[in-house]
Amino acid sequence: MVNWLEVEVKVKIDDVNLLRKRILKIAKFKKTVNKGDDYFRLEGKGYPSKAFRIRDDGKSMVVNFKRHLKHLWKNGVVVKREYEFELSDRKHLDNFLALLEDFGFKEWVKKRKHTEKFEHKKDKRIEIEINHVKHVGTYMEIEYLAKDREVEKARKKIIDTLHELGITKDMIDNVGYTRRLFEKGVKDRKYFITKKLNDKKKKSKKKSRKR
Repeated sequence: MVNWLEVEVKVKIDDVNLLRKRILKIAKFKKTVNKGDDYFRLEGKGYPSKAFRIRDDGKSMVVNFKRHLKHLWKNGVVVKREYEFELSDRKHLDNFLALLEDFGFKEWVKKRKHTEKFEHKKDKRIEIEINHVKHVGTYMEIEYLAKDREVEKARKKIIDTLHELGITKDMIDNVGYTRRLFEKGVKDRKYFITKKLNDKKKKSKKKSRKR
């Protein structure tokens, strides 16, 4: 299990092209990635205090959950302890979903994100992303995966990067994407992992009957 402190900041983007030009002056483009995140929560009403996700990037399925360390939040930079592990094959995914169902977890919301990833030229550990989130909008994230003793260093690196890009503190918007989806009432159930798996099972049964 990977366990890092995720030190990050998020900014709502109005002029994507202008920001991309500024980013390319200080960072190198790495790649684009499409991600589908299925969030699970215990049954209940309202916005959940805790939830976790299964991320599908087309290559692997990764379970991820985060603990907010609010006592370390400062100057608009947030810190979370991140935990994640990979579901290595279909059997592991099926078993994990069965476990979730037994414990009362329900698929809650689907987040779909197209990401442009950049790497800072002076420090490869500074990752800059332009995230186009379906139903929510476009945001920039600056992230530094740190060890416990590196929080202050990571925060300074992120604030320095914000200054390089001409981003001021009042432009920071750290409200979570799932909160935005919740406020809009968007769940995107038709894209849920469980629905896709059930649809595949139904198709498989139909094919076997025809044979």
